[in-house]
Amino acid sequence: MKNAYTVSQINSYIKNMFTQDYLLGSVSVKGEVSNLKYHTSGHIYFTLKDSKGSITCVMFAGNRSGLSFRMTDGCQVVVQGAVDIYEKDGKYQLYAKKITADGQGLLYEQFLRLKTKLEEMGMFAPEYKQEIPRYIRSLGVVTSPGGAVVHDIINITKRRNPYVRILIYPAIVQGENAAESIIKGITVLTKENVDVMIVGRGGGSFEDLWPFNDEKLAQAVFDCPIPIISAVGHETDTTIIDFVADKRAPTPSAAAEQAVYELAILENELNAIENSLKRLLKSNIELIKYRVLFYQNRLIALSPLAGIREKRSHALALETRLESLMADRLKTVRYRLLVYAERLKGLSPLEKLSQGYAFVENEIGQAVTDIGKVKSGDRIRINIKNGVIGAQVESVGKGII
Repeated sequence: MKNAYTVSQINSYIKNMFTQDYLLGSVSVKGEVSNLKYHTSGHIYFTLKDSKGSITCVMFAGNRSGLSFRMTDGCQVVVQGAVDIYEKDGKYQLYAKKITADGQGLLYEQFLRLKTKLEEMGMFAPEYKQEIPRYIRSLGVVTSPGGAVVHDIINITKRRNPYVRILIYPAIVQGENAAESIIKGITVLTKENVDVMIVGRGGGSFEDLWPFNDEKLAQAVFDCPIPIISAVGHETDTTIIDFVADKRAPTPSAAAEQAVYELAILENELNAIENSLKRLLKSNIELIKYRVLFYQNRLIALSPLAGIREKRSHALALETRLESLMADRLKTVRYRLLVYAERLKGLSPLEKLSQGYAFVENEIGQAVTDIGKVKSGDRIRINIKNGVIGAQVESVGKGII
């Protein structure tokens, strides 16, 4: 056909019409915020609605200076910007450049009033929060049975610890009877005496999550003797039971990770403890062996037999030393004796006699060393080398004969 246009041509034509429309180029629209999402890129996506319609909105990160407060689902705002079409998918939306508060929606006002009331009652106080057990054997889950939430919780739990028993109460999580159904689920799982309980659902609008802002449900969560983790919507969603619960998880998947300790990590911790104990035990055994050997040697050293051996060794050492000293002493004495013998030999009369000298004595055995001790006619004895000669003095005179 001659007049057939491509999709992109039509979208481009419509975009051109939006661009040329002065009213849509700069417009202010008021309504209630819903499906709000703060993206990690810095962009803000939300829906602006009233009782009869809604329009998709986006505020890019570069225009965030035009927002002086943090928006929440249910708040009333005035959005200033331009209505334009996104050519790629043919959808038009309001591109916000400035957002100002325009009062609060009815639901959000109810939310704030209940939050203030429960906070004043002390239901948010940290001293009433129960500790989440580190190691659990059973996990209770109150959520819709057909959603992705329950499958995520089961998969994460089985992956982290396949031995944990999971009890699921199929609750209504949206609509008029949802709060009552969730309360019943908490009551049933409490009777089953599970170790910890997850109460939650997937993401949705502020209205979709409204049952989790019920006062009776908040009281049931507060009174529950079993620790409860709230896991409602996405990280940016906030409900009353998030404040009352013992712990809040940003998502149901994160709640499963908080509730179930990973078995592999536990095994690694146990292995590390086992290895540490083995090293400590080995070290203590080596220390005890050393002490036993030390006391054994000390006992041997202090035993009577060891004392006898020591004394005997000491006596042998003294004996050897005494023999050495005696030998040295005898050697010294023998040398001195030889010296004295030589000296005596030099002084011996017999030695002198053998050299031709004689020893003269009178009749009574007195040595005659002076001529005054004899006179002519006295009898004398002359001792020579090999005998004694008897003689009589004929004359006595001075001088050498």
